[in-house]
Amino acid sequence: MEILEYAFMQRALLAAVLVGITAPAVGIYLVQRRQALMGDGIGHVAMTGVGLGFLLSTSPVWMATAVAIVGAVIMELIRWYGKTRGDIALAMLFYGGMAGGVMFINLAPGGSNANLQSYLFGSLSTVSEEDVTAICLLAAFVVLVTVGLRRQLFAVSQDEEFARVTGLPVRALNLLTAVTAAVTVTVAMRVVGLLLVSALMVVPVAAAQQLTRSFAATFAVSVAIGVAVTIGGTATSYYQDVPPGATIVLLTIGVFIALTVLATPLARRRARAAAAAAASDPAECAVPAQPAAKG
Repeated sequence: MEILEYAFMQRALLAAVLVGITAPAVGIYLVQRRQALMGDGIGHVAMTGVGLGFLLSTSPVWMATAVAIVGAVIMELIRWYGKTRGDIALAMLFYGGMAGGVMFINLAPGGSNANLQSYLFGSLSTVSEEDVTAICLLAAFVVLVTVGLRRQLFAVSQDEEFARVTGLPVRALNLLTAVTAAVTVTVAMRVVGLLLVSALMVVPVAAAQQLTRSFAATFAVSVAIGVAVTIGGTATSYYQDVPPGATIVLLTIGVFIALTVLATPLARRRARAAAAAAASDPAECAVPAQPAAKG
């Protein structure tokens, strides 16, 4: 295939596959916790790390990872203790992170809007070998956490109080989820972009939920969707010369719409079948005997 003849596309496709795996793998826990927009907030904070990487002439990916982890921990602490002012603190954190990134990248030697655009919306040609190495290591961490601790993370995501009663370290697991989400954002930013990564963490999960009922099935289908749309979006970006991040997100939304349309009649059929089965069950339809009248 022509697309595999170029080294930069080989790197981009490898990064795309890893993003397709890791983003939904973390997103399923965020959706369960009703924190679907957490990835978007972390993406804003990670921009400061990208800017610092350029300013200090170090790897923007690793610097963004460090800053995103700090930001995710702060977000989790605000969730615990923020109370009424928590939303204001989070807003300042998000917008401050974005503003800091823009400022640092413009102060950096050789900083430009082109560099900024590639991190905001993704870029195929700028994925370097160093980026691929970092992405592989970070993706391995994400997979180990999301698969190895899936039972514990699912329990905490479903019901924190019940998980606490059963003896699970709820706060430690919440922090681990936040850190893993931060790592996932930095894994995805070279392909999808910081401003669009949240969609890839959430929409494949929402699409999978249209067809599946169990957590394991939703996990597997959402990862499959993630891999399919990232590869498809990356290939489309190469052949049509369109932004990869936007293409991937639009494909993901298209899959969600298609599965929703497909799932609607299936759900109706299941409901009718369940109603028919209940109506034909003698135990369900039996009328309780009335006590005999006394003369």
